[in-house]
Amino acid sequence: MTQSCVFGPVPSRRLGRSLGVDLVPLKTCTYDCIYCQLGRTTHKTTDRKEWAPVKDILEELERKIPASRPDYITLAGSGEPTLFSRMGELIDRIRSITDIPIALLTNGSLLWRPDVRSQLMNVDLVIPSLDAGDETMFRAVNRPHESVSFRTMLSGLVDFRREFGGQYWLEVFLLAGYTAVEAEVAKLAEWARLIEPDRVQLNTVARPPAEDFAVGVARERMVEFASMFDPPAEVIAGSRPPREEVEFSASRGEILEMLRRRPCSIEDIAAGLGMHRHEVLKHIEDLSARRLLRHTLANGILYYATAEQYRRTAIREA
Repeated sequence: MTQSCVFGPVPSRRLGRSLGVDLVPLKTCTYDCIYCQLGRTTHKTTDRKEWAPVKDILEELERKIPASRPDYITLAGSGEPTLFSRMGELIDRIRSITDIPIALLTNGSLLWRPDVRSQLMNVDLVIPSLDAGDETMFRAVNRPHESVSFRTMLSGLVDFRREFGGQYWLEVFLLAGYTAVEAEVAKLAEWARLIEPDRVQLNTVARPPAEDFAVGVARERMVEFASMFDPPAEVIAGSRPPREEVEFSASRGEILEMLRRRPCSIEDIAAGLGMHRHEVLKHIEDLSARRLLRHTLANGILYYATAEQYRRTAIREA
């Protein structure tokens, strides 16, 4: 990967100031989720590789940690981070340079593999996802690699819980017209009881998804669904991240200035401002929530503009 692997810190609803480590190239993933904020998967695979040199990642972290004061170092990615083959070594090396807690955000698709599970034992917090209650819904929502079945994925979530001594939070993503119905949520709640995570967190679409038919669920309905879990799940969709500092406000201002001039994609903004795409997404989410932005789809790519610029364009085209 030519782009910097370390980004942030960015404000996270769950992790406070999160210093991200992006371990795979953009949209290299085991899934092609219809709701993904990064768009459609371009390289669907289960092959694990050293996508970026461990040495380079550690050097970046050593430069960024002192100034960024993060609450967590978060192993994430522009795809599925457990596809990074030297994960265990990377985690141990991070431990050798800092005592900041390490979190992993994963879709959980490779936790059935003993080699993957063994590499994750020294992480403080693992947050896998469970988006479907059976094979049919799994194929419809996650569109996984053909080698990953629902039962295989589920067995990995269960086995990892039995072996892992750290915090284990299960994220359940609900979609209108798919899983946001009581019968489907009941299946998810049943599997959550089997997995026995420390927390269950419900989420839904907040940013423009890969497919326009992936529609979010109203918060009031999410709260109703949360009560179906035992113990009740936590609704994280729509919640605000921690209070942001001046650096985040400055970055939002730069994005707004750029979008006032012309519509841009996430990649346009990242390249133009020298930011990581995940940082851009955080700001886009905040600006959209404030109703300062609009977006349009052209040739499969989402373009953003300020609300006033969007209105001016619409008037000119009318």
